[in-house]
Amino acid sequence: MKIMKLKITVLFIAFISTLSIAQTKTGTINSDYIINIMPEAKIVIKKTQEYGTKLDSSFSIKMKEFQDKVADYKEKEKEMGDLMKKTVLKELSGLEQNINQYQANGKKLMQLKQNELMRPLYKKLSDAIKVVVKENGYTHILTVAGNEFAYVDEKYDITKLVMAKLGVKEPEVKE
Repeated sequence: MKIMKLKITVLFIAFISTLSIAQTKTGTINSDYIINIMPEAKIVIKKTQEYGTKLDSSFSIKMKEFQDKVADYKEKEKEMGDLMKKTVLKELSGLEQNINQYQANGKKLMQLKQNELMRPLYKKLSDAIKVVVKENGYTHILTVAGNEFAYVDEKYDITKLVMAKLGVKEPEVKE
């Protein structure tokens, strides 16, 4: 009797384990690939470049002003007294620091602008992933970009399903 109960308990545990394993379906996606081939990505790149051009033009004006003042200092340095040289050098140093700060801020502003412009694309991708996951019964989706998998079975890759949901076509390979 005890052996029979033990066998039933073992079978029940095995059955429950099988059910819980069967309920898990993991897929993968190359989200970076999809984002990069979405038509909207070209618009984001264009707008980011335009924003960068505006920042560059302001930077160029500041740089030109600094270079003109350096050239003027070098030209008139011999005629200046020590106090005047210190004053001009202090001003040039301040301008140089200002330019360096402007350049650092420009990089941060570019990143913020790109993130702002990319946000709708990531939202659109996320929504499409959710639809594909529900339609195909996935419980987990892993991104392949940035993660290093030793092996991924392509039948669980939902990249093409999500692309179809978004209406994004794979670029033709040119030989």
